[in-house]
Amino acid sequence: MRTGQYDGVSASGNATARLVEGGDVSPVNVDLVPNYKTVFADIKDQPYNTFDGVHYGIPHGRGANLLIWNTNDVKPAPDSWDVILDPKKAAKYKGKISAYDDPIYIADAAVYLKAHDPSLGIDDPYELDSKQFDAAVNLLKEQQPNVGEYWSDAAKQISAFTNGDDLVGQSWQYQYFVLKADGQPVAASPESQGFLPKEGATGWSDTWMISSKAKHPNCMYEWMNFVISPKTNAQIAESWGEAPAQSESCALTTDPTFCDEYHAGDPSFWKRVDYWQTPLADCGNGSSDCKDYNAWVQAWTTIKG
Repeated sequence: MRTGQYDGVSASGNATARLVEGGDVSPVNVDLVPNYKTVFADIKDQPYNTFDGVHYGIPHGRGANLLIWNTNDVKPAPDSWDVILDPKKAAKYKGKISAYDDPIYIADAAVYLKAHDPSLGIDDPYELDSKQFDAAVNLLKEQQPNVGEYWSDAAKQISAFTNGDDLVGQSWQYQYFVLKADGQPVAASPESQGFLPKEGATGWSDTWMISSKAKHPNCMYEWMNFVISPKTNAQIAESWGEAPAQSESCALTTDPTFCDEYHAGDPSFWKRVDYWQTPLADCGNGSSDCKDYNAWVQAWTTIKG
């Protein structure tokens, strides 16, 4: 983006604040994007696409990070992240656990600790002071010997679950539904809990942003409006494996059950999802002693060893 070569970018929440802070993107006038009006309300005005009340992008989709497992080998069916994060329980599947390969995965540990160690006082998994951060990092260091694969490629994770290299782990909705469609013996975070473990989960939402150096800003606005037009957003969602941002897309998906499967119009589901955000030193409460993204990157290197 800093080369000025691109007019815009689709960025997940763990990158948007860095783009804004670096002056790489400009505010977006949503009035110039007519299709924005019918974007799901609960995906608008979020901390990863709106800063200090100013819109910095157009959301085009979202997904939750699910707990998935091989039903033949993982018993009883887990209802908690403890199956991969509690050292004693995770040891049962040593070498067969799949974890996401990115510093933002530290937030998954924070979500778990928020529920299992209230004394830490974790409120937002992306706003961690030194004590909270160290607890999350140490938990992932304890997990590391049991991890068989840190994944970043969805296709490779699908292959690993198909051939038995992975038995349980954190995944996207996309991989889960591909594996199910292929007849693989997999299940996702309990249906009785809305497909999320009892602690909740992290997730992501991608936002189209306009470059502060855009040579064709009008074209970029046309692109953003096109991306969230009902038919196009439906096609993107089904191709990419995410819930569409456009409320009118659900009537146009090839699979009439697609939006139900991805909980596209289910606000109660998304309330239990902590969307990726860029960790900042500013804790959001007047304090500036939270660990910023650089600290997360450095810690991730030590976690993986």
